[in-house]
Amino acid sequence: MTKIGHLDLTPLYRHSIGVDRLFDRIASQLDVANNGNYPPYDIVRVGENCYEIRIAVAGFQLNDINVEFHDGKLIVRGSQNHEQEQIIDYLHHGISNRNFVRTFALAEYVQVKNANLKDGILTLTLEREIPESQKPKSIAITYLN
Repeated sequence: MTKIGHLDLTPLYRHSIGVDRLFDRIASQLDVANNGNYPPYDIVRVGENCYEIRIAVAGFQLNDINVEFHDGKLIVRGSQNHEQEQIIDYLHHGISNRNFVRTFALAEYVQVKNANLKDGILTLTLEREIPESQKPKSIAITYLN
């Protein structure tokens, strides 16, 4: 995998107004991106403004998982008590159940609606709710004599 050491977004600034925060956020996410691929996850669009994040959490119980949303970041943590593993004699240990932290940066107006755990898949439902004041509106043009 190629790692981007420095991303210069300066040329994009001259073609945009007021989105410098967005570019800074993208650059910072590239710097702190989670390098691990555990646990695997999918991001699915299920409607025009609705999304789901599906995380494979096989072996985790409901009380082993913590989901937190704060300041535009969705943080999913999984931690298990590994004291039981000491008494298990594995012949093959292929199911990884190590502790994890997954962080997702959410765009403005995206809210976490609910979280469900079923069949080893944690599904987080997200919805973008744009306030009426932020939606595009048509401006009437008046002809002056």
